[in-house]
Amino acid sequence: MEHSKQTQYSSNEKKETRDSGSVLNGHFEGVVTRPAAAPQGPAAESGSHRPSTSVMESWKEERTRSVEDNEMSLPSLAAAYTTILRGLGEDPQRQGLLKTPWRAATAMQFFTKGYQEKIIDVLNDAIFDEDHDEMVIVKDIDMFSMCEHHLVPIFGRVHIGYLPNKRVLGLSKLARIVEIYSRRLQVQERLTKQIAVAITEALQPTGVGVVIEATHMCMVMRGVQKMNSKTVTSTMLGVFREDPKTRDEFLTLIRS
Repeated sequence: MEHSKQTQYSSNEKKETRDSGSVLNGHFEGVVTRPAAAPQGPAAESGSHRPSTSVMESWKEERTRSVEDNEMSLPSLAAAYTTILRGLGEDPQRQGLLKTPWRAATAMQFFTKGYQEKIIDVLNDAIFDEDHDEMVIVKDIDMFSMCEHHLVPIFGRVHIGYLPNKRVLGLSKLARIVEIYSRRLQVQERLTKQIAVAITEALQPTGVGVVIEATHMCMVMRGVQKMNSKTVTSTMLGVFREDPKTRDEFLTLIRS
């Protein structure tokens, strides 16, 4: 995979996003920034290996749906699926479809359960002080999501790597971050960036790399109907973006 073709999160994009007040993760419109620390020491001169000290903290403000919301909205969702069945020329009263609207409504709530969860709930007790500065990689994380354009599945694998900056994250929590953001209506490009930004905001590591390889059923089942097509996106932050050797090491390891 050529790096030039990867979807990347540039420092300019980050500045524009922060200035405009939009948020990458979830639907929180406000942006909270930390004051930038004064540069110190030799590392401050180059700035190439230091994480940004002014970051968005939208990962703390993401839940947009509750369990109570699910219970209240289930009847209206089921009614909507009944309307869809009629619109397709089916009879919702025939035996095989009697419970389909409720099943479909419940299933859709599960497919989008990421709206009920907050990253901070997952990470609060799983960030540890550790004097470790070598690359940490978790690869081949299964991912299931829903295309926000056609409401059909996206599925594939996520590879995550980061360089710790005196703090590490419980390994299973990387998979939980993937689960929270993928279980929403998504486009793959945004999903990739959200995962990388959440890790950066939580840990302030030296760098983060995220690569997603996925199959989109909107391409397989409809439209161009290309059965074997895959979409690959990546986001590189910090030294993963700035240092070709670090980036190449990460890409080599996730392919091995």
